[in-house]
Amino acid sequence: MDITKRPRRLRSDGVRPLVSETSLSPSDLIAPVFVDATTDERVPIESMPGHERVPVEGITERVREVRETGVEAVMLFGIPEEKDDRGTRAWADEGVVQRALRKISEETDAYVIADLCFCEYTSHGHCGIIEEGAEEDPHMTVDNDATLELIERTALSQAEAGADMIAPSGMMDGMVATIRDALDRDDFTEVPIMSYAVKYESAFYGPFRDAADGAPSFGNRRHYQMDPANRREAIREARLDAEQGADALMVKPALPYLDIVRDVRETTELPVAAYNVSGEYAMLHAASEQGWLDLEEVAHESLLSIKRAGADLILTYFAEQVARDLPG
Repeated sequence: MDITKRPRRLRSDGVRPLVSETSLSPSDLIAPVFVDATTDERVPIESMPGHERVPVEGITERVREVRETGVEAVMLFGIPEEKDDRGTRAWADEGVVQRALRKISEETDAYVIADLCFCEYTSHGHCGIIEEGAEEDPHMTVDNDATLELIERTALSQAEAGADMIAPSGMMDGMVATIRDALDRDDFTEVPIMSYAVKYESAFYGPFRDAADGAPSFGNRRHYQMDPANRREAIREARLDAEQGADALMVKPALPYLDIVRDVRETTELPVAAYNVSGEYAMLHAASEQGWLDLEEVAHESLLSIKRAGADLILTYFAEQVARDLPG
């Protein structure tokens, strides 16, 4: 048998790394960090092994731990001391994220991205002002246009507190244009926006809602987050946010939506991020605890697949673990 084309020639140890098509670097990764105004000590997140809620006074230490692994950027999520139906603590000068942003920017060299959403701050757990009667009517949820005013206030408060980037995640129509106009008007023209442009209503968010205390008290988020069945709609959402001034576009979740990551990558010149969400993290941990999977190997392979699909940046709870194992 005469076999002249042998792909295995390029799989030997010496040449394999030379022809590798995709690689991971700590600089590709963003580490989520939870800061909690209701505690004076670190509180483990049961459904997300290895992660904790951190008090404001301990946020600098937590961010330094991330930086020591080589990961340069963190995404900040806040748990406020109190909630109301409008989520007013989201834009308060002494809000939990604003206090944490000032400490991080003053005491570290980390690049800090502020998540902008209201589910952690509202008493009802939805991502904005709810429409009158929404608790009784399953066809109603968040008032999109009324919420835009709150998004503007929150973005400005985060920028004033020292956020390097704003990341709106509520999937409100017009949120990017609202933020861009507000930042430019108040001389924050250099602060970029990374929009959660393509965010699906996913069952993979469960552990995050435990971590951030942001589960809706009634109904669901299907009226403002995307239908998992829809692919073409993702391109429309990404294009709209790009037109409105987004500097980077995020797809969330990541692993069940690698086709969407690739679609967005092929239709924009902007950086593309993907959120390797809490459920993706938790299920690999659960399988590892049963002895069914090697956690280190599947974590690396998962992130590599997201990068291969087209993501420039990966927001992941595996950031520190994987970064420690990557070559320097």
